Amino acid sequence: MNEHNTHSESMAGSGSEGEPTRRDFLYLTAGMAGVVGAVSVAWPFIDQMRPDASTLALASIEVDVSALQPGMSLTVKWRGKPVFIRNRTDKEVEEAKGVPMAQLKDPQARNANLPDGATASDLDRSAGKGKENWIVMIGSCTHLGCVPLGQAGEYGGWFCPCHGSVYDTAGRIRKGPAPENLHIPNYAFVTDSVIKIG
Repeated sequence: MNEHNTHSESMAGSGSEGEPTRRDFLYLTAGMAGVVGAVSVAWPFIDQMRPDASTLALASIEVDVSALQPGMSLTVKWRGKPVFIRNRTDKEVEEAKGVPMAQLKDPQARNANLPDGATASDLDRSAGKGKENWIVMIGSCTHLGCVPLGQAGEYGGWFCPCHGSVYDTAGRIRKGPAPENLHIPNYAFVTDSVIKIG
């Protein structure tokens, strides 16, 4: 019996501390196999969360505006949101230019094409020099996300009938509960008659 205890003690103490044993190797190998197996099972679920090609294609759209005469508007859908495109009349542009900045509820341009802090002047809200007549805006009221009606309200711009927000012809909030001007997405004229949004 004493001999059996001595044999067990010698087996237990055969590996000195810090030195890997065969059992440590088997644990490590089994653990690595488990990790590889878990990743191979989880990968299809992770991979399906990536946007597919059709979703990526909608990240930007091109819109032909050649048919829009001054005073006409077009609404397109981009990333699930309405986007207002308007070819403003000379009168609308002049009225928007004539508004003193001190009268604006939101002095920020909210234009993704300009640096933060750009003012809400008519030029900074429009497509820029030489294309001041064009305005492109996300058609969601900045109060609760309703879609405002075009060429409506006391300023002849957009009017949200849900809660009474009134925007002028440059899409700037003038009256009502909306806190900000209509936002302007990233866009550019790729030709004289085609606008790329996004």
